Amino acid sequence: MRAVIQRVTTGSVEVNNETTGAIELGLVVLLGVTHDDTEKDLQYIADKVTNLRIFEDEQGKMNRSVKDVSGKVLSISQFTLYGDSRKGRRPNFMNAAKPDIANELYEQFNKQVESLGVPVEVGAFGEHMKVSLLNDGPVTLILDSKE
Repeated sequence: MRAVIQRVTTGSVEVNNETTGAIELGLVVLLGVTHDDTEKDLQYIADKVTNLRIFEDEQGKMNRSVKDVSGKVLSISQFTLYGDSRKGRRPNFMNAAKPDIANELYEQFNKQVESLGVPVEVGAFGEHMKVSLLNDGPVTLILDSKE
């Protein structure tokens, strides 16, 4: 499982010109699922997302988690995180999990983050989405449950 996380001051996602999720202070999480991902992978990523200390404290040091700052997560499913563009000019997505498996793990991930005390807003799985965000810092990290 892969996640690109971005610390934001605002984030939102639209599907068919309708906002399906929006946050203020928090993290935008782009989540990709591959074939052999399990509940263990989603628990690892959910724990990292909720507990990484990437928000500043009073001294300006990154010492607080999204939980510590009462932030939220905007969770977006993104199969293109498993795109392979090493050959040719068009990426292949053979390493991305099939939609039914990916959607199940994506939904479980969102529930796990909420169970860890962080509210979650979402996009729409399998739909064309327009994601807007204001990256704060900028702070952007890539997480991979296999590395």
